[in-house]
Amino acid sequence: MEISLPTTDQNFVESLIPQKFPFVMVNGISEYSEERLASGFTIKEDNIFVQEGVFQASGLIEHQAQSVALHTGYKFFLLGKEAPTGYIGAIKTFEAKILPKTGDQLVSEVKIINEMMGVTLVEIITKINGEIIAKSEMKTVVK
Repeated sequence: MEISLPTTDQNFVESLIPQKFPFVMVNGISEYSEERLASGFTIKEDNIFVQEGVFQASGLIEHQAQSVALHTGYKFFLLGKEAPTGYIGAIKTFEAKILPKTGDQLVSEVKIINEMMGVTLVEIITKINGEIIAKSEMKTVVK
């Protein structure tokens, strides 16, 4: 399979993460390097984290964690390997300035701070229209 970035090929994006519908909170990759990834997600009305047209903080956290999973999944894709399953090991910080609404397009930038023995420490910034709406620092663990 040949894929070039950026891509919003939903089937390809979903093949890189362990989550499946209706729990998928990413729908695009615009940038990738060993230290970074930029992901996208358009919030739809039927999303399980939307309440009264507002995407909840728990959805933002899940979107950010899946953005990290995308980084790992794309790295394994480039190596010709199947992506491993992972999970959030710890959330050191999380701050949401606003909660997005239905129709908003999230863009999250993942920065890998440290990766060792299956544990990845990351900083994530989520934006809408270039404005930062949420930040976090978390550890993810690969099974």
